[in-house]
Amino acid sequence: MICGVAAASVLAATPSASQAGDLKIRFEYGGSAAEPAELVVNKDVAFCGKHPIQNERLLVNKENKGIQNVLVYVYTGRGGSKIDDVPAKKATHVLANDACRFEPHIVLCQVGDTLKVTNPDAVGHNANLPFFKNAAQNFLIPPQQDKSVLLEEAEPAPIPVECNIHPWMRAYVVVLEHPYVAKTDENGELVIKDLPEGKELTFRVFHEAGKIDEVTIDGKKEKWSRSRFDVKIKAGMNDLGTVVVPAKALSAE
Repeated sequence: MICGVAAASVLAATPSASQAGDLKIRFEYGGSAAEPAELVVNKDVAFCGKHPIQNERLLVNKENKGIQNVLVYVYTGRGGSKIDDVPAKKATHVLANDACRFEPHIVLCQVGDTLKVTNPDAVGHNANLPFFKNAAQNFLIPPQQDKSVLLEEAEPAPIPVECNIHPWMRAYVVVLEHPYVAKTDENGELVIKDLPEGKELTFRVFHEAGKIDEVTIDGKKEKWSRSRFDVKIKAGMNDLGTVVVPAKALSAE
């Protein structure tokens, strides 16, 4: 669950329009879309069993084959892009233990933000956050209570969040040093806003269901080494088009 909203979740920077460009991408599944499986609820069944809980690892729109929860961000690690510092907004992002699942599934954060983990349920939960750079967390959250974590360091990869009490629950927290990140909505679409114009930037792609490195764009096959690709950003909208991901690359299991 990255911090963010359910549609094409975007964290925007603040350059002026004349100095910025947006990157638009649509991800499409190259196979037949299947209904997500119902998960086995075997803890706190009296409460959690009242809620239909699906496997969210691979969500594909049956109408247009859009892949939900594909994450794309500017990669600034080794061999990646060099970008100017973007001041922290010190925003608070909520990750809720809601109806025995995490909401949202991916939370998008910048260094300096706060992650607020809430529990509106009638049963207790815990949040196991195995951070690499920030202090690892594993705390209980009684019903109607919450815990907050200040995110002081960028993380090298999306961090899985689990509830050890209810093992089917999983989300992801992304913590970057910049705001240039977005996740796809239910139609497989995303837009990363306000990218610095005139720079060739390296982007990294993540999806929990598998590696996205061999894709087809406008009928042409491309290889994204280490799930990365480069785009020179121009002012205005930079539309990469529809990226078709082969079905064999992603697994719901």
